[in-house]
Amino acid sequence: KLVPFAVVGSGEEIKINGKAARVRQYPWGAVHVDNETHCDFVWLRETLLRVNMEDLRERTHTVHYETYRRQRLIEMGFRDDEKMSLQETYEKRRELQRKELQQKEEEMRQLFVQRVKDKEQVLKEAERELQSKFEALKRTHAEEKKKLEEKKHMLEEEMNAFERRKQLAEQAKQGNFTMKKKK
Repeated sequence: KLVPFAVVGSGEEIKINGKAARVRQYPWGAVHVDNETHCDFVWLRETLLRVNMEDLRERTHTVHYETYRRQRLIEMGFRDDEKMSLQETYEKRRELQRKELQQKEEEMRQLFVQRVKDKEQVLKEAERELQSKFEALKRTHAEEKKKLEEKKHMLEEEMNAFERRKQLAEQAKQGNFTMKKKK
């Protein structure tokens, strides 16, 4: 027998005989939502789930899951409209990723080589600067050494001249002394 279902819902709770019950208040009275004599929702829910559960599961699997899977595969680069098999698509994608990886590796290698060359250039420039400073210091040192050698030579000549004058003075003194004795 087919009878229309009477479904009532409410979030309002009141206490009836010390128990909380969900009810809907009307001017002519109150309808208890969880009471099967007042509301057919519990019976309707059980009937729908029991009768339609297999259909719901099958529809979820065949429609919703397959739609989700197809969308995810499209996002990953696999398409249904292509004539290639899944394995061919996988191999093609893998080869593409390998090429991209090789390209990135080559770019990194070139960047590294460029950085090494730049660093070598900086080091060579620093070496040239140090070498020029060294050469300048070496020249300055050589000039100072030459000046000191010249001063030393002049001092030695002055010392020799002084010694000669001293000896001459002593000889002259002795000569005067001997002349005084002779007189």
